[in-house]
Amino acid sequence: MTKQLILIEGLPGSGKSTIAKMVSESLTEQGKRVQLIQEGNLDHPADYDGVAFYTGEEFRSLVDAHEACKHILESKATAYQEGFLIPYRKIKEEFGVDFPDYVVQEIFSKDIYELPFEQNMKLITEKWRGFTESVISADDDSITIFECCFIQNPLTIGMVKYNQSKEENVQYVLELERIVQPLNPLLIYIHQQDIAHTFDKAIQERPKEWSDGFVQYYTNQGWGLAEGYHGVEGTVKVLQARKELETEIYQLLKMDKHWLDNSEYNRVACQEELEKILKVSL
Repeated sequence: MTKQLILIEGLPGSGKSTIAKMVSESLTEQGKRVQLIQEGNLDHPADYDGVAFYTGEEFRSLVDAHEACKHILESKATAYQEGFLIPYRKIKEEFGVDFPDYVVQEIFSKDIYELPFEQNMKLITEKWRGFTESVISADDDSITIFECCFIQNPLTIGMVKYNQSKEENVQYVLELERIVQPLNPLLIYIHQQDIAHTFDKAIQERPKEWSDGFVQYYTNQGWGLAEGYHGVEGTVKVLQARKELETEIYQLLKMDKHWLDNSEYNRVACQEELEKILKVSL
């Protein structure tokens, strides 16, 4: 059966973006039709980024409270079930100052990844289901590559944000596996042995606001808060716990999967191993 989905997973700084691009380039060189969807894509076909969910009543209250943005909100929000999806980041990009920051911040409080765990899981699994159905109905041989939304995002909200039980986090990911099973997916998990070194490298390479926000997210709520962790050192401990859970989940997954060592001391071997994985699996 032809593979129609490739999932690239791993901890922050492990090289997901680089590996995803390498996979895309390799397959394109082989003449395959490829769609690469990376983290932060505002038009993600199976996930949400910068999108809020409001019930019908909440949406009417929002519109009434911001009369100047009424037309923008009503024209850009999408009716969904008994509520509305608001792609507030795309709206901000389009309208700029006409869509004030304070309105964006208010809507962010209802971002899909700020919602309660059960509500988030429902909305996300429905989006993955819709994606799978759309791929099947398209009936073509193209391959979609997703970076980090399959394992990372469920655990980010389930473990890091809300400290849900291990069973609930595991079942979230296993449900996504069940949904995409018809696409015969391939999972490439990027392994980094020295998590502290990898995270420190990510801090050095990325803007300070990224690291500050990341540390706050990982230690001021959920599992990190429950364990009393603080700062960069505490963040690394949460990442280590997340890696342990991701490893358990990896072992439970029944899809075609490969463990890829991407340490900075082993890049040539990593590239060679990646080529072998693609050759065997595709």
